[in-house]
Order: sequence, then structure tokens, then C-alpha cells
Amino acid sequence: MTVDLTGKIALVAGGTRGASRAIAVELGRAGAYVYVTGRSSTGQRSDVDRPETIDETVALIEAAGGTGTALRVDHLVPDQVRELAATIDAAHGRLDVLVDGVWGGDHHLQWGKPVWEHDLDASLRMLHLGIDAHVITSHFLLPLVLKAPAGLLVEMTDGTEEYNAEYRNGTALGYYVAKSAAHNLARAEAAELASHGVTAVALTPGWLRSEAMLDAFGVREGNWRDATAAQPHFAISETPTYVGRTVAALAADPERAELSGRTLDSGSLARRYGVDDVDGSRPDAWRYMMEVERAGKPAEESTVSKYR
Repeated sequence: MTVDLTGKIALVAGGTRGASRAIAVELGRAGAYVYVTGRSSTGQRSDVDRPETIDETVALIEAAGGTGTALRVDHLVPDQVRELAATIDAAHGRLDVLVDGVWGGDHHLQWGKPVWEHDLDASLRMLHLGIDAHVITSHFLLPLVLKAPAGLLVEMTDGTEEYNAEYRNGTALGYYVAKSAAHNLARAEAAELASHGVTAVALTPGWLRSEAMLDAFGVREGNWRDATAAQPHFAISETPTYVGRTVAALAADPERAELSGRTLDSGSLARRYGVDDVDGSRPDAWRYMMEVERAGKPAEESTVSKYR
């Protein structure tokens, strides 16, 4: 399908890095004017303490031929989000696409610790970032989405409903609850928005080769396959651009309302829209994770290739 979002106004909340950054870039590449918010800007890092900034995201949008604006916003602070909504309203009077990728809680994970051993402040911080910030964002920004014809809301998360139906051992309770909340957020928002012609979905990328994930494995995009020596199932991973392309296609789909209320994933959307990753592959990571990784099967090349 042709992806043309010329004239559309989009906001990617939490668009500093990873999937959200790539979504912002691909929306801009397709012609949308993209607002990018986050807490890491030039000269001012958030508590995540990584080098990526919202200003760099906008520079990438511009390099792709698009246009956008970076605004430093903490989506846990209602007054800042209210001001953000007022800024967009004054400039455009509507918001066609709202992508809520607010997170920044991975460094609070403390892998594998049960709730009674996990730092309480860290547990609560993940819940605030994964739930409170998303509700605050919807409260102030959805009125602008209602002003757009056939608006779109995308709640970013980690994991499909099927995969998250079981507790994800090895993570942490706060992380699991925060990420699983997106399924219910999208379902509830879809119900409230249905009569207004707005589509609301939750969306998860697959095993993402984000900046942080590549750093964790000590590799770069050019040699990412070296990481499979330590984690063979990483062979099913995908670039952030892959999910970015699927969101741009979703935003351009006039029939997307039939998906409202569902949790989608990059692999299933790629099949729907005929989208490929940058290397021409089409990873179906969550189906792989269910049928191979969770089933305890080895990551043999012949097996992985069936899901790419």
C-alpha cells in the first residue's frame, strides 16, 4: 500500500529512542508533521541516563525528508501535558495520530526479583511510567484527536496479549503489570472512542534491536548477529524501523477501525500491509516466541528462517 500522511499531525510521546523514535521518523518520512516529546533533550538527560535525545529524533525526521518539533515534556506532570496539548491545539487545532510510547523504566527492572525483594520505589516508578503517564497523556491529548477525522491512538507496550497471559518469569512484577496494562488501556479507550470514529490499539514491536539492546549485547546493527552466540533466539530480532513502517502503514489505512481495541504486533501488521524490515525480511517475533522460545525448542537456522 502507498503510505502518504501528507497534512497529518502526529505526536509521538516518549519518542527519544527505540521503537518510538523509529515510529516518529517513519511518520515524518510519510509526510506527517511530527511532534516528539520526552525528557532527554540536548544538554539535559533524564534519569534513564542515555545519550539519545528528542532533538536527535527530529534531526532524523528531517534527514528522512520530514518535518517536526521536539518539546521536552514529562508526561507524569499534568501541567506539562496540558501545556503540550494547548501548543498543538493553537498551531493545528487537531491531532490525527497519537502514539504513546512513554516509558523509560527499564533501568528499574532488577531482573528476577520477587515483589518483596524488589526496590519498592523502582516498582512504583515502573507502574507510574507505564500506567499513570499514559492515562495523563490520553486525558489531555485525546480531545485533540477527537477533532481529527478518523483519528488514531497507539499505546506502545511489550508483548502480545497471548504472550502476556502468563507471568513473564525473569522480569519483575512492576514491569509485567505496567506493560500488560496497555492491553486494557487500548480496550477501554477503543470503547470510549468508538462513537467518535477514532481507532485505539495497543502495539508491541518484536525483539527489538534498540540502541539499549544492542549496547547490552555489546554489538552494533552492522554485526548484530554476533549476539546470537550468547542468545541464539536473538536471531528473530528486528530493527526499530520495522515497527515504524508498520505504524505509518496503520495510520494510512482507511480500514483500520476493524482493529480497534486489539493488541497488535509488528509481525502481524507487516503481513497485513506487506511491510519488510530494512534487510528485506519480515520477522514474526511473537509467534516465534510462543511456538519456539517458550516451547523450549532450539533456535536452529532452519526454524528461525520460517519466522523471518
